Amino acid sequence: MPASLLAVSDLHVAYDENRSVVDAIMPETDDDWLIVAGDVGERFDDIEATLSLLRGRFRRVIWTPGNHELWTHPGDAVQLRGQARYEALVRLCRELDVVTPEDDYPVWSAPDGPVVVVPLFALYDYSFRVPGADTKEESLRRAHDAGVVCTDEFLLHPDPYPDRESWCRARVAVTEERLAAIDPTLPTVLVSHWPLVRQPTAALWYPEFAQWCGTDLTARWHTRFRAVAAVYGHLHIPRSTTYDGVAFEEVSLGYPREWGRRSRAPAPVRRILGGLP
Repeated sequence: MPASLLAVSDLHVAYDENRSVVDAIMPETDDDWLIVAGDVGERFDDIEATLSLLRGRFRRVIWTPGNHELWTHPGDAVQLRGQARYEALVRLCRELDVVTPEDDYPVWSAPDGPVVVVPLFALYDYSFRVPGADTKEESLRRAHDAGVVCTDEFLLHPDPYPDRESWCRARVAVTEERLAAIDPTLPTVLVSHWPLVRQPTAALWYPEFAQWCGTDLTARWHTRFRAVAAVYGHLHIPRSTTYDGVAFEEVSLGYPREWGRRSRAPAPVRRILGGLP
């Protein structure tokens, strides 16, 4: 069987049920790659153990952070905040031989030609506001009034930036520069924890949550940078959609109470490229 480029996100291994799912994730061939699009867990020891396990099974593992990895959780022995925490996660991944958004982008050898796999860390900037809200402050107020407030507001610190949107703008700028430097003859698979476009958030049960789900600054990246697929998670709504002719794949496992409604034995890994036709 030809090798596959596979993807998963939102493993949330703090839950025993999810650990059992992760234990069952196996490659189909010795040459399979695995994308892990964020939210492995909140604690450094859980993140390290999970990525180490998967790296031991797959030819290559490609990781990008989700919001949960960036939390400074009171139960975590590592109490770094913001940029310092992200940099520590990158160092951890490099020790494990796991590709991060700070590394050279790997090239997947597809039958139709090479494809650059691009892990992205762009964060969010509250631009996916509640409909009718003209400002971030109004959008947040309406979320608080509805009782829908992301835990990021308490645990995801932007240090040394003054706020998360400033960190987002800095990440977008540096990432856009690297994207523009990719060989323009090569297609890409763009991998982000947060969706690159706003449209997937229309499926949220609580629309107020969308403001923690991405940024309008990435809305054209899938067409500007020749994506054949855009992989994301975060919403916990695993599905395949198409925008501007590009396949968008949400590959999240989610919490046991969520995937348990769909299947007692979830198959969280999605094939993005390769494998049998």
